[in-house]
Amino acid sequence: MDFGMSWKGRRILGDGKTWRGFIGGAGCGVLLGLLQIGVTGMGGLSEGWSFGSGPSALTVVVCLSLGSMLGDSMGSFVKRRFGVDRGTKAPGLDQYNFVMGAVLLVIIFRYGWFQEHFIDGNAIWGLVALLIVVPLLHRGVNIVGYKLGRKEVPW
Repeated sequence: MDFGMSWKGRRILGDGKTWRGFIGGAGCGVLLGLLQIGVTGMGGLSEGWSFGSGPSALTVVVCLSLGSMLGDSMGSFVKRRFGVDRGTKAPGLDQYNFVMGAVLLVIIFRYGWFQEHFIDGNAIWGLVALLIVVPLLHRGVNIVGYKLGRKEVPW
């Protein structure tokens, strides 16, 4: 993604960040979100369990998907600034960079949805659960990717 360019003597993002991965990750996220919109709509689930309806729902899905990829890229940028090589563990940063990107983009474009689903009333417990589940899910997915030969390291 950085076209091999450097900044202050270090690569901007590194070879691990590609346009194919960025677009593929965001695209898969949008497709999965659209599937969830369809399932919650067919199942008659309340909007509290969904992204909403119409253009608003699509905006949330796109923000979450693009934001996660942007957050992942920013995590790589930060790691390069600290001299952390590709594939090296960076506890905390590796697990939460994509969450922070997704949250930030949703807050910018659909703050009302974020507030309703993660702040108001008991919804804060959803945010707490997200912050606990994310590192576990991240670890599990990386182990699967490693065992399938898609990742060089299991973290």
